[in-house]
Amino acid sequence: MGPDVPLLNDYKQEFFLKRFPQTVLGGPRFKLGYCAPPYIYVNQIILFLTPWVLGGVGTLLYQLGVMKDYYTAALSGGLMFVTALILQMTNLYAKQKTVTVERMQIQNTLTDEDEFEFSSCVGSETVKFIIPGKKYIINTVFHSLLAGVLCGLGTWYLLPNRITLLYSNIGGTVMIFVFGWVTICIGEYSLIINTATETATFQALDTYEITALMRPFYIFVFIAVDLAHRFAVNTPILEQTNQILHIIFLFLPFLWAMGILPPLDALFLWGMEQLLEFGLGGSPMSSNTKLLVMFLISAGTAIASYFIPSTLGVILFMTGFGFILSLNLSEIGFAFKHTMISHLASSKSKNMHRGLRIQFGWREFIFYLTVLTFALIEASLLHQFADFSSFSKASPQAVASYILIILLIIMWILREIQRVYLFGVFRNPFYPKDVRTVTVFMDKQRRLMKVGVVRRILLTLVSPFAMIAFLSLDRSLQNLHSVSVCIGFTRIFRMVWQNTENALLDIVVVSIAQMLVFNPDLWWNRSLDTGIRLLLVGILRDRLLQFVSKLQFAIAILLTSWTEKKQRRKSTATLITLNVVFFPILLTFVAISAVLSSPLLPLFTLPVFLIGFPRPIRSWPGPVGATACVCSDTVYYQQMVPSLAVALQSALAAGSLGLSLPGSHYLCRFQDRLMWILVLEKGFTYCGVNIKGLELQETSCHAAEAHRVDEIFEMAFEHQEHTQILSPNHHFGHILTPCTVLPVRLYSDARNVLSGIIDSHENLKHLKDDFIKVLVWMLIQYCYKKSKTWESPGNANKNKKRSFLENQHSSAVERSRPLREEDSFSVDTIEDWTDDSDIFDLEPSSRLKDRREPGHLGTTPKVHLSIPGSVETESQDIPQEMSPEDKLYRAVVLGLPAVDKGKQQEVLPQVEFSCSYSELLSIPEEWRTAPVPSSKVNEMRQRFPEEWYHFILSQLDFFHLKEKPSNLLEDLMKDKALKDLYIHGVLSCCFGLFGLDNTVPAPSHVFRAYTGGIPWSVGLDWLTSKPELFQLALKAFRYTFKLMVDKASLGPVENFKELVNYLEEYENDWYIGLVSDLEWQQAVLQEKPYLFSLGHDPNMGIYTGRVLTLQELLVQVGKLNDEAVRGQWANLSWELLYATNDDEERYSIQAHPVLLRNLTVQAADPPLGYPVYSSDFLHLPLF
Repeated sequence: MGPDVPLLNDYKQEFFLKRFPQTVLGGPRFKLGYCAPPYIYVNQIILFLTPWVLGGVGTLLYQLGVMKDYYTAALSGGLMFVTALILQMTNLYAKQKTVTVERMQIQNTLTDEDEFEFSSCVGSETVKFIIPGKKYIINTVFHSLLAGVLCGLGTWYLLPNRITLLYSNIGGTVMIFVFGWVTICIGEYSLIINTATETATFQALDTYEITALMRPFYIFVFIAVDLAHRFAVNTPILEQTNQILHIIFLFLPFLWAMGILPPLDALFLWGMEQLLEFGLGGSPMSSNTKLLVMFLISAGTAIASYFIPSTLGVILFMTGFGFILSLNLSEIGFAFKHTMISHLASSKSKNMHRGLRIQFGWREFIFYLTVLTFALIEASLLHQFADFSSFSKASPQAVASYILIILLIIMWILREIQRVYLFGVFRNPFYPKDVRTVTVFMDKQRRLMKVGVVRRILLTLVSPFAMIAFLSLDRSLQNLHSVSVCIGFTRIFRMVWQNTENALLDIVVVSIAQMLVFNPDLWWNRSLDTGIRLLLVGILRDRLLQFVSKLQFAIAILLTSWTEKKQRRKSTATLITLNVVFFPILLTFVAISAVLSSPLLPLFTLPVFLIGFPRPIRSWPGPVGATACVCSDTVYYQQMVPSLAVALQSALAAGSLGLSLPGSHYLCRFQDRLMWILVLEKGFTYCGVNIKGLELQETSCHAAEAHRVDEIFEMAFEHQEHTQILSPNHHFGHILTPCTVLPVRLYSDARNVLSGIIDSHENLKHLKDDFIKVLVWMLIQYCYKKSKTWESPGNANKNKKRSFLENQHSSAVERSRPLREEDSFSVDTIEDWTDDSDIFDLEPSSRLKDRREPGHLGTTPKVHLSIPGSVETESQDIPQEMSPEDKLYRAVVLGLPAVDKGKQQEVLPQVEFSCSYSELLSIPEEWRTAPVPSSKVNEMRQRFPEEWYHFILSQLDFFHLKEKPSNLLEDLMKDKALKDLYIHGVLSCCFGLFGLDNTVPAPSHVFRAYTGGIPWSVGLDWLTSKPELFQLALKAFRYTFKLMVDKASLGPVENFKELVNYLEEYENDWYIGLVSDLEWQQAVLQEKPYLFSLGHDPNMGIYTGRVLTLQELLVQVGKLNDEAVRGQWANLSWELLYATNDDEERYSIQAHPVLLRNLTVQAADPPLGYPVYSSDFLHLPLF
């Protein structure tokens, strides 16, 4: 697709132009897209202005002196409440009047395109169109009551006399009165008449009709400040705030339309997250429940510290609870619960929860208890015996500051020295060069690993105690029962453990400021205690980093919109010019979004920037890992994530991934796999992450961006052998900055073209002989394993005789059936044919997949087909003589000639073994019934590999037999009856897979046999009626094919011992099958060392082999620009949830090699994104 692909197609443009005016006005629909009577528009205008009319009545009575202001508010509110109830009752009456079955609406946006047929001004269709009504009765009453309160307080808020007192300007009063009432009318309409679709949408569905409360809520916030100003005495700050807010009140419709103000759910989650992080020293949480619980506990801790009477008690309380709350309490509680259950339950439960006990056991408990004890002792001793003199260059607190400054510099150096690029600009000369294999990398990185251990000790143990020493010596703690002290120090005493690196930076900045500013009359020293200073510095640090990151993102979009030719649109030059001319406004937008901690939204990812609404740091409302677009590729991520989590654990602890904070994004790359990592929360010695896996089937856009990612990583890690020291990062400015490589245990994927192997006449000529050998080995192994369930040959004889007598007649009936009877048409054995089926198709058949249900081999019930409209009868007894109708049915459906039933009723004679132990290796009777000519049996006797057969028997040990003769193996080899059974069994399988001819199979037939898609034949029909034998034959053929490939690649097999080694290796270490098999996915999850699959490309006409090898390999990791990801996700949310622009070829999903736009869209949570895998919250211990 070219760069000038439409941002919105024609249909969506028309849809957007109808929806946006509705959003601006709060719900009235004046642009319908079809012709509607004038009264539709008149009715909406009347309803829109109704609150103003009702409020105007009260305002007029107040201005005339008839009523006081609060009576006026009560009158207007009461009238509005009654009006709202009447409108809702009218809607309910209209719905009952029309007796039509309708699907319940989930959201009114679903009916934006419905056309209504209007009959009259107040007809039922008119009422339902203008007033859609509420889904819940409780909302009907509650929203009506809220509408009355809003109208009453709005009347009070906009009384002209009150506005004149604020501004002393008649013109300003008129402007505020008129446009203020427009704002209130918009809020009332969206609350009670018709809720508009908001541009600021957080949830995909508004289940509980919360969207209708959004605009009234913000109006109430403005009114609350005015009420506080009314009843507060002599508060100039409130008066100034009220004056400013009255002006901002007029711009509320603009803020709503632009989507700057968040919806209520996002607002409360964002507010709790900001207060928890910056007001209480905590961390963002991975779920809404954890966030709420942690916020309440943290707020309770801060409030409780206010009432502690002694300074020593306050310090101990803050230190202890700060440490405890910085731990992952939910994980500890969960692990403790299951540990107790495992102690009380059986050993099975113990094994089940062993992993949890490892994460939090006695070692961790003792470690945490020791650290907490030493922290409490240190804080109490320093506070008790220290001299609380004013801060000076020689004071104890200043000495602690010097130590902290040194620690900050050392830790900063130790962190940067472990990354491949210093500051993301210059290559680190200490980082290993030309990293390609695990052994070479681990050997070269030993020094850096030691550096990581030193940094981990400094970060985990030294720095927190040094900061506690600094805080315990502070004079501000002498001021008991101070709100600022309780908030500031509760926050920093927790942040010391929760976010050690940022806390260290904040304390160093504050201590340097104290060293430079000794003037006691300065505002910094006079009005602020140390806790509040640290709070302000922390907020300033976070917002400054966000500002820089957002500015980098904005500049990257501006530059690449021109430098990347495929992103250069006709409007690009104009947009760049406007951004340059209005660059101060762009900086203002960036600054406001940084202050609000909201994403900078590039509209359609063009250089058109808006301020997104504030939302939680994880960007999405749903639970972590709850949804993913699961497919066959998901298992590869499921297998590798545990090992990747362990590697991440050590990298995060050592600092080689840089400063990882909640909201940080990382991208991992290995071959065709892309892993997206989001840091959700962080605390003392732990980090919580979510790992997503992106699709492996690369589209053109996906491939273009993945190719650029590969270029960046190769430049950083693989092409550095001959570069100069401190060489620059050639991809500086890209949103991806390489960090390091991680050793991860995963599958490498190798694909080879089998031309010259599968089409070699020499190889194919030996295929049948090798198949016979492999099948003999497999049948003997099958019977040998089955014999282990029998204790002795005596029991075997008893069981054999009893089963023979019981099943003799049923076996005869089984053999008496015609060759193609109903059982051959079982839906479990024969592929369903459709009109589109091609009997000559070379693609893998789905028959095998349907046929292979694990755990049900040999016991699959047969479902017999019947003529449509016929009546089936089933007999519980042995079937008697067939009726003429049945004969006709079989002749018509099966098209086979009649069969001599008398001949088929014969029972196979019981096999007489010369060795009593031969019955242990006897194949089942039903496997001996293949309809093969006797000439073919004699021919198979000639081809049967007798030496190989004897060699396999000689390898059996029969350890499971309590008593056995010394010459057991010799007797088995001499037993001709046993050998004849295996000859007949092998011949039956060859008859099913290859037919009766002795021609060399063609490559297409080999492929069909491998995939289980062989065309129908009499032999195959018999073989598929024995599911267990068919699976053994198919498995043997696949082993044979793999043996053919190995012989062609590695050389011929020298002897029988080597051949057995090959087969045992296939059995134990390999899964040989198809990628589409369920067993393939199970083998990946069970971590089979090797997997092999045969494929065919019909376009190229070539056969391919795919080998997966489990080994420890290097996965490349890079850090993404957090704000670039959040900004693109904000645009995605707006574009899909509001503009409904779900076009698969839309501009904003096209490849962008610098912004990684397509990959970022994929990594979003469903339904907007489509990752094929998303993990649950992963707890990573960092000590």
